[in-house]
Amino acid sequence: MEGPLTDLGDHIAQATAGSVTRWHVRLGELMLETPPDKLIGLLTFLRDDPKCLFKQLIDICGVDWPEREKRFDVVYNLLSLRNNQRVRVKVATDETTPVPSVAAVFSAAGWFERETYDLYGVWFSDHPDLRRILTDYGFEGHPLRKDFPLTGFVELRWDDVQQRVVYEPVKLAQEFRRFDFLSPWEGAHQVLPGDEKAKAS
Repeated sequence: MEGPLTDLGDHIAQATAGSVTRWHVRLGELMLETPPDKLIGLLTFLRDDPKCLFKQLIDICGVDWPEREKRFDVVYNLLSLRNNQRVRVKVATDETTPVPSVAAVFSAAGWFERETYDLYGVWFSDHPDLRRILTDYGFEGHPLRKDFPLTGFVELRWDDVQQRVVYEPVKLAQEFRRFDFLSPWEGAHQVLPGDEKAKAS
């Protein structure tokens, strides 16, 4: 399987004239990297070229690398039913640089781009309706970013007096977000009360 994918990678890299900055075969799939300004041209080529025919956009997802300058990868997974092949296209971006919307190339991209925007905060330029799709109205932050707190910022509950759902800040009994998880009972050198009765094993 790796041979045909290597040939396909060579064909795409040569035919798109600089759109592919890096490519390799990994886990039985061809993986391509491209800059944001070349994305639409590359995806259009992958869809229409007779040797490619990647007509189906299976998914768009994000990856967060907070230590990188361009902390996000936007990953496009494409399928060619005709050739029984898959290809993965990656675009790197930061928190402020938009990635062009590919909804005009693949109609399914509209929903996937909204999800990536909602969960990671990646902005897609020229999107016909870029707004949150999974989180609630008024939600702050982007929950799949690695710096998003595990407990979130607000919680909701039903209020019997107001007869509606109310939002309140998360209240924690201890400072959980900055808790170092070191237990005072682990590694104690002194004998704790009651432990003197235990037999040494």
